[in-house]
Amino acid sequence: MTQPSTALTVPNTSTAPAPSSPPDLSSGAAPGLSEEEALRLLREQGYNELPEKQVNPVLKFLGAFWGPIPWMIEVAVVLSAIVGHWADFGIILALLVANAVVGFWEEYQAGNAIAALKAQLALKAKVQRGGIWKSIAARELVPGDLIRVRLGDIVPADARLLAGEPLEVDQSALTGESLPVTRQPGETVYSGSIIRQGEIDAVVTATGQHTYFGKTAQLVESAHTVSHFQKAVIKIGDYLIVLALVLVLLILTVALFREDPILETVEFALVLTIAAIPVAMPTVLSVTMAAGARILARKQAIVSRLVSIEELAGMDLLCSDKTGTLTQNQLTLGEPFSLPGVSREELLLSAALASRGEDQDPIDLAVLGKVPASANLPGYRVLHFQPFDPVHKRTEATVQAPDGGECTVTKGAPQVILALARDADTIRQQVDEAVTQFASRGFRSLGVARAKAAGEWQFLGLLPLYDPPRQDSKSTIATAREMGVDVKMVTGDQVAIAKEIARQVGLGPTILDASAFEETKAHETEALREAVEAADGFAQVFPEHKYHIVATLQNRGHIVGMTGDGVNDAPALKKADVGIAVSGATDAARAAAAIVLLAPGLATIVDAIKESRKIFQRMNSYAIYRIAETVRVLLFMTLSILVFNFYPVTAVMIVLLALLNDGAILSIAYDRVHYKQTPERWQMPVVLGLASVLGLMGVLASFGLFYLGERVFHLDRLTIQTLIYLKLSVAGHLTIFVTRTRGPFWSIHPARLLVLAVVGTQLIATLIAVYGPFGLMPPLGWKWALFVWGYSLAWFLVNDRIKLYAYRIFDPEEKGILKARSTVALER
Repeated sequence: MTQPSTALTVPNTSTAPAPSSPPDLSSGAAPGLSEEEALRLLREQGYNELPEKQVNPVLKFLGAFWGPIPWMIEVAVVLSAIVGHWADFGIILALLVANAVVGFWEEYQAGNAIAALKAQLALKAKVQRGGIWKSIAARELVPGDLIRVRLGDIVPADARLLAGEPLEVDQSALTGESLPVTRQPGETVYSGSIIRQGEIDAVVTATGQHTYFGKTAQLVESAHTVSHFQKAVIKIGDYLIVLALVLVLLILTVALFREDPILETVEFALVLTIAAIPVAMPTVLSVTMAAGARILARKQAIVSRLVSIEELAGMDLLCSDKTGTLTQNQLTLGEPFSLPGVSREELLLSAALASRGEDQDPIDLAVLGKVPASANLPGYRVLHFQPFDPVHKRTEATVQAPDGGECTVTKGAPQVILALARDADTIRQQVDEAVTQFASRGFRSLGVARAKAAGEWQFLGLLPLYDPPRQDSKSTIATAREMGVDVKMVTGDQVAIAKEIARQVGLGPTILDASAFEETKAHETEALREAVEAADGFAQVFPEHKYHIVATLQNRGHIVGMTGDGVNDAPALKKADVGIAVSGATDAARAAAAIVLLAPGLATIVDAIKESRKIFQRMNSYAIYRIAETVRVLLFMTLSILVFNFYPVTAVMIVLLALLNDGAILSIAYDRVHYKQTPERWQMPVVLGLASVLGLMGVLASFGLFYLGERVFHLDRLTIQTLIYLKLSVAGHLTIFVTRTRGPFWSIHPARLLVLAVVGTQLIATLIAVYGPFGLMPPLGWKWALFVWGYSLAWFLVNDRIKLYAYRIFDPEEKGILKARSTVALER
């Protein structure tokens, strides 16, 4: 197969030189490195990671002055200097610098949040130090460490395999090859590859910059990926920019026709465009996503791709693993079933010999915990051990008894173990009956067999294993359903076990046997899709079935979440809209998932859904606010210039409006909101319709104040400009409190930070309007300032009522719901 040009060329594994000279551990006698040796090598070799490219903070800060929006502001600065408006020049320049400082700081904080999340997702490695096996961060490995790699692990460093069975290794991250390759003892496995089958010890030969693969710890994808929601918001920004340019061109055309001063007109037009462009949009998005990710991290859900938060908000269907998610993953061994002539002790001993406690496998631990002391388990010596893998579905061990005799024992799926036995057809009926009886009580059966040296397999019996449901599973599933998320159970167990567990956790009885995926003919495809959508769960599921389930449900129009923990779950986790690696998942599953759970159970997922919907609400509020304000300012300015030949605010006033409003709106990322009980959808007609209505109401209110100032109170035009500036500033920020709730503005109390931000910026705006410092504008005085506040608050109450009617017009689902929702919010 031709390898991609971007792939690394993997050297011959048997001849590849090692950058360091680790001790010879092939005999297995050495216990790895001591802690002192490891610490010394760590100081010499450095951490097992590639150094990240660090961007100079100064250059990063200067980058805030580079781009279309900063260029426009900088042109306005130059034009102010050319026409001699030095006050405008100084203020606009100061505001440009201040905006850069705010943007740089918020981006820096968001970057720190992502770095913290990456640290929590760091790879772990099982290493022997001083004769003791322990789990450490992969970045702390050094050449010479003795490590163990097993099914599902991402190889943490280049390592040479020791004695044992061959491994199946996925090197697609290095070579682009989709098929796994076989690696024999003595050969090298490379950092970043994935163990697909097998388990073996290995000695680290290279770490960090000396490996053949790049950084192994970067499981978290870039936070700059654009999601569907962000694309929609960016489209809103494009719409606002086009609207601004059209109106500005209209203003310029009329100004030229009237022979207004061209430089002043151009300067004003540029600054007006700046006011219309959503300068704060990228920062608001980053801050809101990072803030939400930090909250989810505190709730034991690590977000590896920030944009997945938005997909989670719209998720309407969750396919959940049974073991460890719906159940406790604490296996209890019941009374075994033995064939005639086989004692209980003999059955348990054979099963225990086919187990290995040091791997901390729940099944192995449950079996080992039931072996009676009289069995003399320590007297047996394991000569060879073959760990479990999804293909063979069993473990196998060759052991030497205390008397020197040898035998082979195995345990695994009953149908697999039964197929090994010489008398399988004879005993099949009674074995099947026992399996069915166990399954009807919720027990999972484990077959056990034994073979004497070079002899045939003898089926010994069955071990019933019971994994009780988690105490919170039933209530959590009920909560998820109340939130519009249907939960479907996915398990590799038999249908009878799945039905029993489904009954106990409150799921329906419709359990689909996943074997139907393989037996379905072409003309039955549509019927199968309907059956998948209608099912309450799936039994006897293999990893490839999970992918099929996700694809089918997505084709039916669902936004699908899928949980998984194994290496073979990775394709389904990638395919799902929201891939969720459950607690204890393999490195490969965590790398493929969008969200990694640190705590078992569904409760964490439900918490994540709630938080993601809150984040969506904040973003939705920001979008409505931003559109409404742009329509309000642009339309009012354009009509004032075209109809009355009056510039209602100066260029400096516009820049002040943009800075103060954008600075305070960042706090919406921390606002207090209530999540919806249904999956979120981006409803553009509702957003644009509501924003347009609020924008037009703002235009009407501004012209009302203009009329009062000129015709009723007979104020001069310069004073009216200050009056209009304060009104646009105060009323603009009051719009936040209108758009942040679907019910009346008092239905959800705003966050203290949002209130403080708005009050703080409007206090500054009021003081500027009252005293007009540095000649920024004619001073207004406290009497007129209080009048503007009263006028704006009156229109705020009107706009809040108009909002409720607008929702009923643009979103029919809201009719009859608003009152109920407000009552619920008040009760909360």
